[in-house]
Amino acid sequence: MSRHIKLDQIDAEEQLLVRLAWACEIEGMTQADAAVRFGVTRLRVNKALNEARRRGILRVSVNSVFSAAAELEWELERRFRLLRSVVVPSPADQAPVTPLVSAGLGAHLGHILANEGLTKFGMSWGNTLNLATRFMQPINRPDLEIVSIMGGVSRGSDVNGYEVTTRLADLCNAEHSFFTAPLYASSPESQALFLEQDVIREMLEKIRSCGAIALATGDLESSLLVRDALPRDVDRVDLIAKGGVGDITGHILDAQGELIEHDINRRVIGVSLDDMTKIDNVILAAGGLHKVPILAAALRRGFVDTLVTDENTAVALLKYVDA
Repeated sequence: MSRHIKLDQIDAEEQLLVRLAWACEIEGMTQADAAVRFGVTRLRVNKALNEARRRGILRVSVNSVFSAAAELEWELERRFRLLRSVVVPSPADQAPVTPLVSAGLGAHLGHILANEGLTKFGMSWGNTLNLATRFMQPINRPDLEIVSIMGGVSRGSDVNGYEVTTRLADLCNAEHSFFTAPLYASSPESQALFLEQDVIREMLEKIRSCGAIALATGDLESSLLVRDALPRDVDRVDLIAKGGVGDITGHILDAQGELIEHDINRRVIGVSLDDMTKIDNVILAAGGLHKVPILAAALRRGFVDTLVTDENTAVALLKYVDA
């Protein structure tokens, strides 16, 4: 039975105990396989299972505020053939979900970025990604490069790609590079001219070479894209009329995950969604029931490898795609 979390923070230790308990006792994984899945040692798994039993978390059933979320992680992975799913408990009393999803993403990024085999990591922009950096512990990765993967907007804010990329690089003691172009060209013809420039081609190749990237998404009602980034000659009402349910890196998708037939999708200056299918680990983080249609669209398109969301959104998402 689902239980709500009361504070806008995650008890990472208890969450790990629950995930390991569920993996070994419910899903039947060996301790060795669980250690690989969660990036810990086999000894750590053994001690965690003993601690879970001592606390009463692991009994005949997994008894924790995180247990429903742990079960949903497996369901999402199976349903959408994901590499990983990270589900955090939903807040009680209709509190904002973004801080909890960001906390889950921040903890997950800490594990991803600590992997010395990863040398380039791409970051888009948005409030979820911005807050995720607040929940990360600093690491020392001077050999890592954090790459901005989206064009910018003229309005300065903490959620702009330049600020988010810089903050993450600082946390990792890493190098960083910016995608120095607007998110949208003024026309499809202008986009073609931008893409012919050497500096843009080189940056796009760098993004395509990233071992992993993190994305956020928004609907077409009151998202960051609608507020700050849509060109003045584009009306969100027209995008909705064309079937649009939200955006991924500025690309507007319909409910089935197809690009809508509108010039806006031929004006994006950046990597395509098809390019993303060739990146090893595309991480999509978003929560809230209003984002279920665009999350379903992205998952149907098939470029997402890791999903980070909250429990209520995960339940609604599974019902939505099976309806």
